[in-house]
Amino acid sequence: MARSQAQTSVITIERFIMEQERLHPEATGELSNLLYDLCLAAKIISRQVRRAGLTDILGEIGTTNVQGEVQQKLDVFAHDTVRHSVEHTGRVCIVASEEEEQPIPVQVRDDRRSGKYVLLYDPLDGSSNIGVNVSIGTIFSIHRRNATKRGPGSLADCLQKGRAQIAAGYILYGSSTMLVYTTGQGVHGFTLDPTIGEFLLSHPDIRSPAVGQYYSVNESHWNKWAPGIQRVVGAFKNGDHGRVEAKNARYIGSLVADIHRNLMSGGVFLYPADTNAPQGKLRLLYEAAPLAFVVEQAGGAAIDGLGQDILDVAPTELHQRTPLIIGSKQDVAFASAVLAESR
Repeated sequence: MARSQAQTSVITIERFIMEQERLHPEATGELSNLLYDLCLAAKIISRQVRRAGLTDILGEIGTTNVQGEVQQKLDVFAHDTVRHSVEHTGRVCIVASEEEEQPIPVQVRDDRRSGKYVLLYDPLDGSSNIGVNVSIGTIFSIHRRNATKRGPGSLADCLQKGRAQIAAGYILYGSSTMLVYTTGQGVHGFTLDPTIGEFLLSHPDIRSPAVGQYYSVNESHWNKWAPGIQRVVGAFKNGDHGRVEAKNARYIGSLVADIHRNLMSGGVFLYPADTNAPQGKLRLLYEAAPLAFVVEQAGGAAIDGLGQDILDVAPTELHQRTPLIIGSKQDVAFASAVLAESR
């Protein structure tokens, strides 16, 4: 007896993107091709991550990035891989990375028109976990250029609110390699099948529970937090008189891994400002905004330390930092209410 189509149908990310593109007759295919470029970069980085313990790719290279963080060999490899995968295609006008102080305008030849997209990315989030075999990830954000019309892009093209993103996502390098992305019409997850070298649709239309079972935060910073944040975390830990139930603590310390678990299972992730980092620690453009776009499209929410929606924060600097509370919608709403009461 023939097996049903549902049992045998395999949907690659290329097929999925093409089917989504057909729903929009005005689409030119350029965004789809840019997503394919990022898929290629993800495959190359995934291969190196999996071989990291066998090749000369682990360890520090003796330099620091613009954030003041010691660069790992895999950081630099991932940065170069993403950049090289997109800069010669004519689809982007400028790229900006957490690893570079300034954005990198994409020069175009006379016979090629300039790209209309802006790519912002964190090449390899979770660098401190590279050497101990903990999940790490790549985060990306795509905008349309809006400050320049021709030629290479500018810094102003990069400084757009998260609400203006046309696509965002992350690649998680864990027990399997997953690519999760949104173009503003839901969130979809794809798992890399290494036997055929393709990302296959494994998690269509991801929806995050409205109330989560986990909270994720580095509680060793408790004494450095403002009283409002202490009250929020205390409520997630112990409950708060019926306003919120106590949750289980789960903290990996690798942003993409923590966000992914909470996205799938329900939960809230907090990286508040503290006395050592009064403006917050996470980067708005490379980390907070793209992850907020993904989480919101899955039914969640994301705010900064004042309760403002992360997607509505207007960036003024390329490497601007921000506090972040992100995850299940009702949990984030509770945190926002408590912060408002504490001001």
